[in-house]
Amino acid sequence: MKIKNGDTVKVISGKDKGKTGKVLRVIPKYNKVVVENINVVKKHQRPNQQMREGGIIEQPSPIYSSKVMVVCSSCGNATRVGYKKLEDGKKVRYCKKCGEIIDKA
Repeated sequence: MKIKNGDTVKVISGKDKGKTGKVLRVIPKYNKVVVENINVVKKHQRPNQQMREGGIIEQPSPIYSSKVMVVCSSCGNATRVGYKKLEDGKKVRYCKKCGEIIDKA
């Protein structure tokens, strides 16, 4: 998958179209991602050892990774992601619009 934990993404379709958020979790087996404050659902939670009181809690639910695009940190636009190798042989992701490297490490 071209999306990683910590990426800022923009939703391109669905009920949350146009919203941006940070990726909290990537689920490659199902091709889904969990983004903060996107696709929020209400869950009825029973009281248990960790959470003393029950109730209705809101939590983000996974959405398909094809419905989100990575937002480039340098140009600020939602963009497609490409791969290229650097001189030292490291494989990095780059923005297809401005050509800047997305992986800063």
